[in-house]
Amino acid sequence: MNDIHAMRKKMANTLRFLAADMVQRANSGHPGAPMGLADIAVVLSEKLKHNPKNPHWLNRDRLVFSGGHGSALVYALLHLWGYDVSLEDLKNFRQLDSKTPGHPEQGHTPGVEITTGPLGQGVANAVGFAMAKAYTAHLVNSETCALIDHKIYCLCGDGDLQEGISYEACALAGHLQLKDLILIYDNNHITIEGDTSLAWSEDVEGRFKAQGWEVLRINGHCYEEIEKALDAAADATKPTLIIANTIIGKGAGEMEGLHHTHGAPLGEEIIRASKQKEGFDPDAHFVIPEDVLLRFRCAVEKGELYEKEWLHRQKEAPLAEQNEILARLLNPDFSTIAWPEFGDEPMATRDSNGKILNAIAKALPGFIGGSADLAPSNKTELKDLGDFPKGRNIRFGIREHAMAAISNAMALYGTLIPFNATFFVFSDYLKPAARIAALTGIRNFFVWTHDSIGVGEDGPTHQPIEHLSQFRALPGFYVWRPADARENVEAWKRALAFKGPHAFVLSRQKLDAVSGTPAFGEVARGAYLLKRAENAALTIMASGSEVSPALQASKLLEEKGIGCNVVSVPCFDLFNEQDDAYKQAVVDPKTKVLAVEAARGMEYYRYADAVLGMETFGASAPAGALFEKFGFTPETIAEKAGKLLSV
Repeated sequence: MNDIHAMRKKMANTLRFLAADMVQRANSGHPGAPMGLADIAVVLSEKLKHNPKNPHWLNRDRLVFSGGHGSALVYALLHLWGYDVSLEDLKNFRQLDSKTPGHPEQGHTPGVEITTGPLGQGVANAVGFAMAKAYTAHLVNSETCALIDHKIYCLCGDGDLQEGISYEACALAGHLQLKDLILIYDNNHITIEGDTSLAWSEDVEGRFKAQGWEVLRINGHCYEEIEKALDAAADATKPTLIIANTIIGKGAGEMEGLHHTHGAPLGEEIIRASKQKEGFDPDAHFVIPEDVLLRFRCAVEKGELYEKEWLHRQKEAPLAEQNEILARLLNPDFSTIAWPEFGDEPMATRDSNGKILNAIAKALPGFIGGSADLAPSNKTELKDLGDFPKGRNIRFGIREHAMAAISNAMALYGTLIPFNATFFVFSDYLKPAARIAALTGIRNFFVWTHDSIGVGEDGPTHQPIEHLSQFRALPGFYVWRPADARENVEAWKRALAFKGPHAFVLSRQKLDAVSGTPAFGEVARGAYLLKRAENAALTIMASGSEVSPALQASKLLEEKGIGCNVVSVPCFDLFNEQDDAYKQAVVDPKTKVLAVEAARGMEYYRYADAVLGMETFGASAPAGALFEKFGFTPETIAEKAGKLLSV
């Protein structure tokens, strides 16, 4: 065995035993994948360009662990490379408030690029990073100076590739020929239930070749084959899949290759015997040999050199506009947006939103996005700005789940502000990615049109009923349902102003202009008094298309001598965050409160005495007929509100 091979093996075994010790000490976790991937991790560690002292360096290689259950390997690598992850952090694996939670969380652990765990998400995230890289490189690279020239690596398993999101994302990656994307498939033939043959027998190589990928096969424990494959992938002209045949739990003695190693501690005796076999002290835990640490920790010195060279390259860029564009991407100036002005003409909020998107795009070169094959209906076309990869309209195809996960990664890349769009009812297809955006606080913008039974003739399959309640229940996720075009503008101003995901739920049908000129501060607080009555006995809360009939209902009530306030609720989530004084100023506690929404609306019981909402699915008919059938007319609202006074 030559010296390099022996050193690599020692490094790999260090990773294996760190992972095994972490899981054993926590009495919880997944040792199998980290031990099986250790050899690949060692060689990849030698190739990776990153700076542990500056995890946010823009031109770093991105490394995504789509199989988030490999977190023990992630944390071991981050510690060994020199990120702000200590040995004590490894010992606190999966413990309360530790830097090393059960699955990797971006923003929580330095060096973790994106939150993964739900299988398949990371594959689509890697595609998103590659797309962000491609577009940023198009904007700032010149023929003689490439300011953006890094790679995107993603480690995944059979579970990731079985999930439908990976089909969606990888098909798009192949179509776009994202040459800097390298997907390493940990092909260990094991699932939680047993051998993969229990439920999976497809030709993975054939699948990826059909999608336009380069495919390489290697022994995932042969350092020479691993290195050769990584070098070939780095020079490829299309995305590359490396199928690495590995053994789960490699080095775990009698447990090696068994599905039992996937998600449970190996046991002290197995770990002890494994360490002894490889020449490690069997009675010592969390041991890192000095020569191994020195080899891994070279990442610090190399990373600083990589970044210094890049800064010099940036300084010497032959075109001044390269750095100017890069600066605008890194520091978007929202004050330059020329917001559209809207009058009193009726307008669907999907239409006003389209004008708003174009105004933002005109001012911000990093504003980019698209629809799941619905741009003409969502009104999301960015006029005269071309198609990705050299333009800003992304043709995602009918791939809602991948679209949302891809744009999550694009938002975290550092230079882009992405949006993605579909019909509101199809938000069901992308919910897992929206949840990750909320969990991580990703500034991703979701545009969801055709927001209620107002969809009309397409019928109940296309009429979202429960969706508003579902997304309002999601912590850290802000759902906007503007009543008209002017509220829509103010909503976007607020959404751009702070970190976190926002969804714009927009009408297909035209809505009356009702808000006058709402103050930004009012809309920014989620709800405001649209109409105040003297000696009000009633308050009607409503959002979106129901605000106009609520206003008309208040007039009918006043004709009967009943004072009625009307509250517009463009963002229920933000209103919940306000202090009690503001809430009571908007929703007068001395009044009876009726909430009106063409959806389930159960969350309104936090404020309302009664809710006029949808108790069934919708139906197929023109929108006007449906609003009458289900009681969202001024007359029905007034009747329902009036009855509260007699209760």
